[in-house]
Amino acid sequence: MQRTRIKFCGLTRPADIEAAVRLGVDAIGLVFAPGSPRRVDLATAAALRQRIPGLCHCVALVMDQPYDTVQAIVQTVRPDMLQFHGSESAADCARFGLPYIKALGLGGEAETAVQAFPNALILTDSHAPGQAGGTGQTFDWNRVADWTRQRPVMLAGGLHADNVESAIATARPYAVDVSSGVESAPGIKSIDRMQAFVRAVQRADQSNH
Repeated sequence: MQRTRIKFCGLTRPADIEAAVRLGVDAIGLVFAPGSPRRVDLATAAALRQRIPGLCHCVALVMDQPYDTVQAIVQTVRPDMLQFHGSESAADCARFGLPYIKALGLGGEAETAVQAFPNALILTDSHAPGQAGGTGQTFDWNRVADWTRQRPVMLAGGLHADNVESAIATARPYAVDVSSGVESAPGIKSIDRMQAFVRAVQRADQSNH
């Protein structure tokens, strides 16, 4: 049975990371994008990073930030992957020598944009340009079904325990990414909602494979 990978994004508290790790999620995202209510500073992020074990990937989310800023994140936090949410080119994303996720909104040029990042794990989201995600807005999952047949895709955008089963059944993504859908407030995760989300993904995998 192919298992849908799970990423929780925008964690800011040690207890939330520990809960996510206990639930067996595959990746945890730390947000560095300016203006995000889930943003963490370098010192906080480095401390949180220590609580993420080797089998769970640490992902650093950035958005149109200077090279030196991102390099400082890489050197201080030592993430396993980077996640780019801005207008970065493939060359920009590759400069840091880490595997990376590229978030793409589903505008009219989405197909062309996907082709421009052959080495990225593509994250499809409902976010508008200049937003770091976490808006809670959904989109038509059928729009990415063709992509998921061709390459691994991470599905995001308004996912929560009550709709992720339908999202997986429709889009068949490699992974799902959730932020606001497992929160009680921005940056404050709910253990009950995290657990419900993981269980819903597991049910979807059992039903669809």
